[in-house]
This record gives sequence, C-alpha cells and structure tokens, in this order.
Amino acid sequence: MFNININPVAFNLGSIEVRWYGIMIVLAVIAVLIIAAREAKRVGLRQDHIYNIGLWAIIGGLILSRLLHVIDQWGYYMAHPDQIIGFAGLTVYGAVLGALIAALVYCHLKKITFWQVGDILAPGAILGQAIGRIGCLINGCCYGLPSALPWSVIYSNPASYCPLNEPFQPTQIYHMVWDLVGFGIIWSLRTKVKPTGSLFLLYLAIYAAGDLSIRFVRSGEPFLFGMQQAQLIGVLMLLITVPWLIVRTIRYRAQQRRAASAS
Repeated sequence: MFNININPVAFNLGSIEVRWYGIMIVLAVIAVLIIAAREAKRVGLRQDHIYNIGLWAIIGGLILSRLLHVIDQWGYYMAHPDQIIGFAGLTVYGAVLGALIAALVYCHLKKITFWQVGDILAPGAILGQAIGRIGCLINGCCYGLPSALPWSVIYSNPASYCPLNEPFQPTQIYHMVWDLVGFGIIWSLRTKVKPTGSLFLLYLAIYAAGDLSIRFVRSGEPFLFGMQQAQLIGVLMLLITVPWLIVRTIRYRAQQRRAASAS
C-alpha cells in the first residue's frame, strides 16, 4: 500500500492557504487554453475567442459546480445556510456543465459555430481534468471506498481531507489514468472524426463512462436510486451523447455517399 504524507497546503500567503489542488486547477486551465489555442489556429478560428470562452467557462463552471455541490449536500447546507456561498465544495460535473453552458452562450452571442468550438476544446478539456486529479490525489478528496488491495492509498497528513491511516481505493488515480487514455483517443482522432462536433460528443461520452464506472468504488452519498448524483448525471449524459453521436455519424456517411453518387 502507498502512504501519502504530502501536505495539501503548498504555502501560505499571510492568512490565505494556497493548496496544491488550486495550483493544479490553474495548471489545468492553462493546459486547456494552450491546446485549444493551438487547435483554433489549425482550423482557422481566431484565438481571442478561445481566451474569451475560457474566461466565461471559468465563471460558469464555478457557479454551477458550487450549485450542484450544495444540492448534493442539501441537508448540511440547510443546517448551515451561511456556508452556501463559498468554494469549499465543488463538483467536477458542475464545472463541466457550467463551462459548457457559458461557452454555448458566448458562441450564440458572437455567432460562432459551437460544434467547432467544442471540438477545439475537447482534447485540452480532458487533459485538464487529468491534471486536476493530481490535485485531488494530494488533497485527499474524491477518495475511494475502504480497500485491502496492494495498490490502496493511506493518508497520514492531518491536513488531508481523506480519513487518516486507513487504506482506500486510489480513485483519484483511476480518474487520472482514464482521462489520460481519453486524451490519447481524442487527440489521435481530432482530424478524423466527422462531422464537426462529433469529437466533442465523444469527449463527453468518454468522460461520463469513466466517471460513472469509477464512482462504484468511490466514496459518496446516494442521491437517487442508490446512485450518487454524478452517476445519474453520467447516465443521462451517455443516453444523450452516444445515440446523438451514432445518428450524426450515420447521417454524415449517408450524405457523403449521396454526394459521391451525384458526382
């Protein structure tokens, strides 16, 4: 088993704690912007749109991430309403969906094709999520169920969020590995998957499938039907993205065949 005794607090700025989690989130955002800017240049989209969407996505992601966390822990926040406004608890799905909504609004206002923007953002987004999971691992959050597996992790630093000196499934590592595999798939297919927007749908499907599966061995409160809130969101996302991706692909190939026949 692996002992993690890293202090989640990287350093202090006066009375403000700067955690490794926050540092990794910043690095994740930078990675998303760098890769998206590169992809935007490749397809001929102005790069300033990417930076603007990034700002909108950060704001939208934070708002919805916090909102879903409060809903998930409704009983606690009803007993402590003064803590509803804050950033002590966030959800990954809230960040993804909030960023998505913000990007949709921006594209609508600027009259940009969202499907193209989604394809541009997809590779960096899933790589950014992998980087963010490094922060989860150090932080001790998002930990798994108690486990006796030889690759279990034990947290011993008192500042960790995970219960101390007990072995747990290293679900943060599972998430990170899955996201890295997803990045490899999406990056290799970014110039091959058609029509426009299919890469973005593939990203959502890959992420949802991994998150849904890993949460069966991850600690969490049942939300509905014995499943965690994020698992229900994952099921809904898969029910939308997979059929949509299949239908779009079939229609595109049929159009290509008709065009070839006509010529």
